[in-house]
Amino acid sequence: MASRIANAAKGIRFSSSATAANPWLAERNAIKEHAGPAAETWRKVSIYVCVPAVVAASANAYNLWAKHQAHLEHERHEGHEAIKYPYMRMRARAFPWGDDSLFFNPDINM
Repeated sequence: MASRIANAAKGIRFSSSATAANPWLAERNAIKEHAGPAAETWRKVSIYVCVPAVVAASANAYNLWAKHQAHLEHERHEGHEAIKYPYMRMRARAFPWGDDSLFFNPDINM
C-alpha cells in the first residue's frame, strides 16, 4: 500500500502502459502474448464443437421424449389394465389419504 502511495506521489500510475517502468506490467503482457493462441483455440473449440454438441444432444433428448410420449399415449388408448398382485401394496394400516402412496399418479403408475 505504501509503495502505491509513493509511486502516486512520484507521478507513476499503477496501470501504466509503459512496460519499461513497470516490470509487473511487462510480465503480464508477456503472459497475455503467450496465452493468446491457446485462448483462441479454446474459443474456437467452444464455438465450433461445444455449441453443436449441445444442440445435437438437445435434439436427441427431445426426440426421445417425443417417442416416450407417443408410447404413453398408445398405452393409454390401448387400455392395459394393471394386474394387482397380492404381494404388491401390502400394508399393515391404510394411509390417511387412501390406499395409494402420496406420490401415486394413476395415469403413469400401475
